[in-house]
Amino acid sequence: MIVEQGKVVSIDYTLKNAKGEVLDSSEDSQPLAYLHGASNIIPGLESALDGKSAGDQLTAVIEPDQAYGHREESLVGKVARSNLEGIGEISVGMQLQAQTPEGPRIVVVTDMDEEFVVIDANHPLAGETLHFEVDVKDIRDATAEEVEHGHVHTPGDPH
Repeated sequence: MIVEQGKVVSIDYTLKNAKGEVLDSSEDSQPLAYLHGASNIIPGLESALDGKSAGDQLTAVIEPDQAYGHREESLVGKVARSNLEGIGEISVGMQLQAQTPEGPRIVVVTDMDEEFVVIDANHPLAGETLHFEVDVKDIRDATAEEVEHGHVHTPGDPH
């Protein structure tokens, strides 16, 4: 069986940045299972996995436009502290959920002073070239319900 649209694919992976620093890994957990073709993983990695088989290993270098996009300075802005009342103590690095016209979005506090808080709504990996080492562990047909829902179901948890 090969990796293609409508297959549930399980992979072990290590993700590094351009400096070789490990950003994420499945090493100490279960393989990542995703529904191929349902945009469950970044487009560049999904493309790199097309046509692979269980047991295949690959290295993929994914540019920002096929990962989390390029940084957009328009997504960085100042917010008056008075607009953040009720949150408690705010600190640099803190993640907040903002309500936007497109729905909820996670933002990160990057700077602050007595009057304003600077927030960044870019994905933390925006602008990064990502380096993946991947081992394809398993491939199976997705169930009709998984295809309908657009994601993998784990035993005992249909959502």
